[in-house]
Amino acid sequence: MGKQNIAYSLLELALVPQGGTIKQTLNNSLALAKEAELLNYTRYWFAEHHNSDYIGSCAPSVLIGYVAENTHTIKVGSGGIMLPNHSPLVIAEQFGTLAHLYPNRIDLGLGRAPGTDQQTAQAIRSDFMQAAHAFPQEVAKIQNYFSLENKTSKVRASIAEGTNVPLYILGSSTDSAHLAAQKGLPYAFASHFASTYLLQALKIYHEEFQPSEFLQQPYTMAGINVFVADTDEEAERLFTTLIKMFLGVLTGAKDALQPPTEMTEELQQILQHPSLQQMLKYSFIGSKQSVKTQIQAFLEQTQVNELIVVSTTYAFEDRIKSVKLFAEVMTEINENR
Repeated sequence: MGKQNIAYSLLELALVPQGGTIKQTLNNSLALAKEAELLNYTRYWFAEHHNSDYIGSCAPSVLIGYVAENTHTIKVGSGGIMLPNHSPLVIAEQFGTLAHLYPNRIDLGLGRAPGTDQQTAQAIRSDFMQAAHAFPQEVAKIQNYFSLENKTSKVRASIAEGTNVPLYILGSSTDSAHLAAQKGLPYAFASHFASTYLLQALKIYHEEFQPSEFLQQPYTMAGINVFVADTDEEAERLFTTLIKMFLGVLTGAKDALQPPTEMTEELQQILQHPSLQQMLKYSFIGSKQSVKTQIQAFLEQTQVNELIVVSTTYAFEDRIKSVKLFAEVMTEINENR
């Protein structure tokens, strides 16, 4: 008997390309989800970001409903809801509502970061820092609101009680690993932009995991950047859009997604900067065969159960093609396990 198949999923930020619109970007998000469903991607998650002209995923629960309504089988969820921004009661009500509308298809990934700058975080919730420090307690509140036992409480999210909404703990440091393990919940690491603690966090999670009513065995997910094209050169060219985006993050020059260019010597030098190296370490770029080799090595190193893919291309057709080719890569990998 072979090993268990590796699931593969997509993370969506709804990034607006130069010359594009929010409306078209969100329509493309749905088109991509439909394609992912046909290609046997397991889930389609929306991130939460705020105060950006060029990121459309600032209201994940709304977008989850939009995609779930127009697809059939793919799981749709948050990657994640940044819980310190929100009231746990309201999040439970939102996702409980979604669970009634789209049974057994809604995921609730929970993160601790604000998904924005500190000033905006304060505008979203004045006690943000207090809520961030209380993240474990806030997660417990969510769990309580979803439980049938909460029926006797004075404060209830009645619409959420007893619904099937799996919780996932998201993180980019070791703190989240301890929490996910302690609660016996699946754990998703944001290694698509924060590579430093991936292996350490996975080790902590596996060593400290306590079986729960939700999960008997550890379950891990890792975020990765993926660019698959017909040739290594074309994939590398597509990758230049992401390099420019992260350079903008580091320099504060946030802009719409830039068109790809040839991989110049200047871009190669920029890519060697320690901060960019750390952010983009887990980026897999090339033809199908090249990416397959890279992914197999990553899976061997991390032993994760699931890959959650970010493909930040300028042109939507390039993203669709990369997502299709990556599904073929994963099918081949799973067939040989």
